[in-house]
Amino acid sequence: MATYAIGDIQGCYESLQCLLEKIAFNPELDTLWLVGDLINRGPDSLATLRYLYSIRSAVEFVLGNHDLHFLAVAYGLRKKSQSDTLEPLLNAPDRQELIDWLIQGKLLHTDERLGFTMVHAGIPPMWSLHQAQAHAREVEAVLQSRYCRDFLSSMYGNQPNRWKNKLIGLDRLRIITNYFTRMRFCTDEGTLELETKESIAAAPLGFAPWFSFPKRETRNDKIIFGHWAALEGNANTPNIYALDTGCVWGGALTALRLDDERLFKCFCDA
Repeated sequence: MATYAIGDIQGCYESLQCLLEKIAFNPELDTLWLVGDLINRGPDSLATLRYLYSIRSAVEFVLGNHDLHFLAVAYGLRKKSQSDTLEPLLNAPDRQELIDWLIQGKLLHTDERLGFTMVHAGIPPMWSLHQAQAHAREVEAVLQSRYCRDFLSSMYGNQPNRWKNKLIGLDRLRIITNYFTRMRFCTDEGTLELETKESIAAAPLGFAPWFSFPKRETRNDKIIFGHWAALEGNANTPNIYALDTGCVWGGALTALRLDDERLFKCFCDA
């Protein structure tokens, strides 16, 4: 019995199967943690989601920005982007079944026994793990409620760009979602810079990677995340595990075995 965390799949079904074969994954015994961005940009989002749904009892996943984008498009709240590869999934006869499963996803998953927490993009430096869990539940509750469409239609945007406890309504939900699914660079007080997607060396003046602040509230918590392919899996920070190694861009799909922190990779074709 083992638990494996896997980086951004983004519809790269063949690479996922390669990696699962390499780790000898058994859904009857083992568990998969998926860091989000299960679909989109890659060649086969439909096969990916159908497979993951078929082994759903062995899967824990958090939602990424591409997963949320798909939900907004599927509900007719957002137009597809030119780079989207969602058409087969949107036209699938079992699309609603897959949507109903996907929308049950979390923004944060913690296993106290294993001692790991998983998010898609990160946790802002001023939130403790307890606070992050509470804020994640706020968005999860709305996604799984009759207000889901209101949220999905209003989640796009970069404002507000800094957390305040007094934020309410859609502004509050939007910045929570941006922290968990879009964040790379911020300040120690949580002001977001959401335009820069390059490596750490490209940090805008006054901003740094969310995990780099020495007084970050979660510095003693083991955090798994994806989203940031330009890191190439190297955060170089204690207790931080970057698993997006750019499979969809011709890099690799990476798995971390939580039990012993061993890494496994399958290299991908762009």
